[in-house]
Amino acid sequence: MKKIVQVLCVVLISVAVMTGLRWYRYVASSDTPYDEVGITLNGYMPGPIRSWGCHKLQERFPRALPPYGCAGPDGRSWA
Repeated sequence: MKKIVQVLCVVLISVAVMTGLRWYRYVASSDTPYDEVGITLNGYMPGPIRSWGCHKLQERFPRALPPYGCAGPDGRSWA
């Protein structure tokens, strides 16, 4: 039983790390702010982390329309 719990913990931690790294790669070095996987992962992030990610994307793509989840009320300005 202890071995099953240990394996489960390792799998869960591995998935969390891989997901976090994929999200960070989208925010910090993506070629476009419209990467579907990145937008989805950003949407699942907690509020402060999502806000930081949107701010980082806005710094990198100042003239682009914001992706879903980073748009203001009008849909054309950054939140």
